[in-house]
Amino acid sequence: MDALLEMLKAMSDETRFKIISLLLTHDYCVNALAKHLDISESAVSQHLQILRKVGLVKGEKRGYFTHYKVDRNMLKKVAEKIIEISSMNKAN
Repeated sequence: MDALLEMLKAMSDETRFKIISLLLTHDYCVNALAKHLDISESAVSQHLQILRKVGLVKGEKRGYFTHYKVDRNMLKKVAEKIIEISSMNKAN
């Protein structure tokens, strides 16, 4: 449950939620994310660090840049856990 809470906390930040939404449509490097979000590259890097730490985002080195993508399996597990919790509450 602690890991689920950490992931939900990470996703609850508006900027990190936007990053996840963008990364679900395309893999991006820090520079591209910064341009899409109109924030600094260092701010994007800090947000990505949090998302990587909880396992929601992975980076892949391509040439000089690291491109990030959402770990869809992890996101799916979060969704399944939320559905499971919801189902338990309906049974009560």
